[in-house]
Amino acid sequence: MMAKAYAKINIALDVVGKREDGYHLLKMIMQQIDLYDVITVEKQGEGISMSCNKKYVPLDKKNLAYKAAELFLNKYSIHSGVKINIEKNIPVSAGLAGGSTDAATVLILLNKIFNVKATEKELMDLGLQLGADVPYCITGGTALCENIGEVITKLKPFKNHILVVAKPNFGISTKEVYRHLDISKIYKHPRVDEIIKYMEKDDLKSVCSNMKNVLENVTLRKHNELIKIKEKIMDMNALGVLMSGSGPTIFAFYEDMLLAQRCYEKLKMEYNEVFITRTL
Repeated sequence: MMAKAYAKINIALDVVGKREDGYHLLKMIMQQIDLYDVITVEKQGEGISMSCNKKYVPLDKKNLAYKAAELFLNKYSIHSGVKINIEKNIPVSAGLAGGSTDAATVLILLNKIFNVKATEKELMDLGLQLGADVPYCITGGTALCENIGEVITKLKPFKNHILVVAKPNFGISTKEVYRHLDISKIYKHPRVDEIIKYMEKDDLKSVCSNMKNVLENVTLRKHNELIKIKEKIMDMNALGVLMSGSGPTIFAFYEDMLLAQRCYEKLKMEYNEVFITRTL
């Protein structure tokens, strides 16, 4: 069985508190985009084996997709093995949930292949053991995600808006970004509820002028290049530019495909991983 595992961006990301166990409390608007890995899963005698088209992707327990398969097989006492192939297109360590979406898709496919009939909620609970973004990646679409990311409210779809997505030639550790985040120094929070209202009206300009990600406070300070990328894109007539997740990927909304194409071509001269895509 084969399925697409879609990337996500954060149209808003706010940190509203911190739990005693060190996890941050979030309020985020998540949006799936038409940039995806292709996951193929098939049964095999025993064990879990993995393959991937990119050499830098680990093929063992360091990979969330591997962990997802292991978790699923153990949870439902399945004694058969599985073979997983990942055709990787989503940049890694990029703030686009590449690992989480692969894991989510593996859970969905295994549920079908072994005819377990687990509900979406059961798969999401399982996914949460792998990472806070996995439950969202199971439901997909446009959503408000709260608490550590697992309390999900579906929103009206915000489809077909043109995006340029650019990842500079370095990755970022989410853990490190949160470790350096000082909540008391967040002076400006995104107005998440207001942004949702604009999204429901499909008012892209107002969405763009209100988008905010408080993790930029940490990541942009450490990586001056990201500030330059944002400025560069704004000079190329983007409606709005923001960093996704903990970074370093920067995305920009465009109303006009021609302008998006120009931005793409210019960025492609400097960075390997640049995409033109749309919201789903």
